[in-house]
Amino acid sequence: MAATPEPPRLTPLPPAEWPKAAGEALAPLLPPTGRPKGPNRPKGLNALGVLARYPALALAYNTFSGQIMYGSSLSGRHRELLVLRAATVRNADYMWRQHVASAGDNDVDPDEVARVAVGPDAPEWSDLERALLRSVDELLAEARVSDETWAVLAGTLEEHQLMDVVFTVGAYDVLAMALRSFAVPLDDDLQAP
Repeated sequence: MAATPEPPRLTPLPPAEWPKAAGEALAPLLPPTGRPKGPNRPKGLNALGVLARYPALALAYNTFSGQIMYGSSLSGRHRELLVLRAATVRNADYMWRQHVASAGDNDVDPDEVARVAVGPDAPEWSDLERALLRSVDELLAEARVSDETWAVLAGTLEEHQLMDVVFTVGAYDVLAMALRSFAVPLDDDLQAP
């Protein structure tokens, strides 16, 4: 998925230059238990640095994003599969790398990450996981989950989980559009080895 880096259209502000309101807009992205440390710390400082240019928008989007990350009724694994597939379909390298780095924290192993890129027809997915991945493809192509895919999802997931599937894909579709349109540069910790 790696592409040749292009110059940023919006240069990320370094944290020392963030207005106070931009720092406050990060609060919804912090886990309820406090700021993670070590390998589980959030990645994506350049994305946050671009959002710091528009604190009111950052607060609104981060509040929505925080709900998706910490208030979702989906398991971390299912949410991560949706995000990785959205990154694949939208060719969003920044988002892909960010979530490959966090996949293990959400019970998605490296072989499964590779299979997400192949898609819902790759072998070894459960029926539910295949439907989750297919729902991403359908939502991003048609803005609607097909009846067949919905039937599989609704056979296992509860109402709130069904809603979270749609809103998770939507939230990350918006993020993919922003990251790609603004040409947000990869952070050093997201660069390929």
